[in-house]
Amino acid sequence: MLSGHVNRGNGVAGSAGRLSLWLLLAPILLWLLLLIILPHLDLLAISLRQRVAAREYAFSLDNYTAFFTEPLYWNTFVRTAVMSILATALTLIIGFPIAYYIAKMLRGRTRSLLFILCLIPFWVSELVRTYGWMILLRESGLISGLLQWLGLADQPVEMLYNDIAIMVGLVYTSMLFMVVPLVSTLDSLDDSLIEAAYDLGGNSWHVLRAVVIPHAAPGIVSGCIIVFMLTLGNYLTPTLLGGKSSLWFTEQIYTQFITRFNWEQGSAFGILLLLLSSLIVWSGLKITRQSFTRVMS
Repeated sequence: MLSGHVNRGNGVAGSAGRLSLWLLLAPILLWLLLLIILPHLDLLAISLRQRVAAREYAFSLDNYTAFFTEPLYWNTFVRTAVMSILATALTLIIGFPIAYYIAKMLRGRTRSLLFILCLIPFWVSELVRTYGWMILLRESGLISGLLQWLGLADQPVEMLYNDIAIMVGLVYTSMLFMVVPLVSTLDSLDDSLIEAAYDLGGNSWHVLRAVVIPHAAPGIVSGCIIVFMLTLGNYLTPTLLGGKSSLWFTEQIYTQFITRFNWEQGSAFGILLLLLSSLIVWSGLKITRQSFTRVMS
């Protein structure tokens, strides 16, 4: 009799627990369904059709064929992918020492202060941050004026609308997304392991290669994935800092949707960007021998 009451009680508790779990998961599941899965399915459906008359469409792969047969589209994507990979590498090279210094060298308020300093630029929108770089780099900007005042230039220097300006903007806007996962990973590294490596005769390079980098590998890969995806899909920074010659793939997507009203071609470009970027990320995980679950945990 008593065991029957216990079993019923456990059943009620289990049902309540499952209900609570589903209620907790409901917002994120709805967000994934309504804002990611359904829009991408609709985007795929639009990309597989071609207008044959007013409000009449037929199944077609021409939108995808155009990407591979038109050199401008393919070359623009390759350029975007290469520059995104380069920006990711530069962000890692700059961000790793910063993250290591914050995680292992600093303590208390100084550590919190430096971390806040990394956060401050992200208290304003990406548009404002990009305009700030335009003020610094333009022909009549602060850097050009400083160079002339120091006698290093005898006329205004235009530093906008080139690949270097784009790269500076991309690295700057992505830095936080590299530093945060690196700090979290390096913070869990036991200092005694580093001390033991030095006691065994290792120098700084050996300790970095044999102890620090292997431990930080999930954070490195996680930061690289986030920065690469954000950079590849960035629109404002390349357009504003690179001007009309930026040749960024997201600009091609914008042109198809907004300028030419060719939603079919723009949808195909969006799907291709998703597929090709996912392929690059998958290749990176295979090369580094990391799993997506471990990297994002």
